[in-house]
Amino acid sequence: MYPFLIGAGCLGLLSVAFGAFSEHALRPNVDAESFRYLMTAVRYNQVHAVTLLALAFGLAAPLAADTAWRVRFSAWLMLVGTILFSVSIYVAVLLDAMLITLITPIGGTVLMIAWASLIWAGWKARKG
Repeated sequence: MYPFLIGAGCLGLLSVAFGAFSEHALRPNVDAESFRYLMTAVRYNQVHAVTLLALAFGLAAPLAADTAWRVRFSAWLMLVGTILFSVSIYVAVLLDAMLITLITPIGGTVLMIAWASLIWAGWKARKG
């Protein structure tokens, strides 16, 4: 639970800080398309920070060991996927290093796997 609380806090802090920085410092200096990319990264970062927080609190509840393992697996994937997706966009726009966006779809894929594994956790828990 605690690694995910810390991870959610870090993701939340990063999303607010980078959102404000993007709006106030970067917006006048980047083209509209780059700014749109930034806002997509911020939005994904925020959504997954809140989701990770919910998973952390869910792990505080009594769960069967196999269900808890599946939820933890999903939470780790969500943390890693968000970092790969959002941070790669932040770095690409901030440093004008668009090559790093080759990582972005990997992060998006990891996020989809995280959501699928959460479905799997719920499905398996339902069946007992």
